[in-house]
Amino acid sequence: VQLQASGGGLVQAGGSLRLSCAASGSIFNINVMGWYRQAPGKQRELVASVTRGNKIDYGGSVKGRFTISRDNAKNTVYLQMNALKPEDTAVYYCNALLQIRFFDSASNYWGQGTLVTVSS
Repeated sequence: VQLQASGGGLVQAGGSLRLSCAASGSIFNINVMGWYRQAPGKQRELVASVTRGNKIDYGGSVKGRFTISRDNAKNTVYLQMNALKPEDTAVYYCNALLQIRFFDSASNYWGQGTLVTVSS
């Protein structure tokens, strides 16, 4: 199983970016897909997550500015980030809680991370 993230980059404050993450490999079911981020010197934190049934959670600092969505047919999750602030600067990691086979318990998988830099 691989999670391939893309879409990071450098943007000015107030700008927008869209992150994508596609899961590939032998996958039976993806329960939850989401994004976490880690800024220098800080712990990794939840940005947003979405279940297969489209239940969504957001970290407090991004509510109203970021939107997560998911395409179950493509095993892909998106993060639309608007009104970006310098404090959003971090490495963003894609995450999936998934089952490889029907009788497996769900396990966490991580993408390689994509850097988002917001300049003031």
